[in-house]
Amino acid sequence: VQVAESGGGLVQAGGSLRLSCTISGLTFDDYVMGWFRQATGQAREGVAVITWSGTKYADPVKGRFTITRDSAKNTLYLQMNGLKPDDTAMYYCAADHMGTNMFSPLEYNYWGQGTQVTVSS
Repeated sequence: VQVAESGGGLVQAGGSLRLSCTISGLTFDDYVMGWFRQATGQAREGVAVITWSGTKYADPVKGRFTITRDSAKNTLYLQMNGLKPDDTAMYYCAADHMGTNMFSPLEYNYWGQGTQVTVSS
């Protein structure tokens, strides 16, 4: 399984970015997938997850971020609007959740290398 993120960059507060994650080597719709982020000196935290039944979001991003996936392209997306300096972090895509807490980074088997998002004030 290969996971690769793209789309990060530098943006001003209030701006938008769309992250993409291509995942190869698994049957796309069969797996829970998610976006996580890790700020410098902080633990990795769940941002958004998508399952066969819907989506879930961490409280800090509700109403601003949207997770979607395109099975035909084997690609996961994270649309980020209304960005804030607190959103600055390395963003990671993860697939194949095994456990009970979909926001726990310990419960995913496959990870990308991350893409940096920096929001200036």
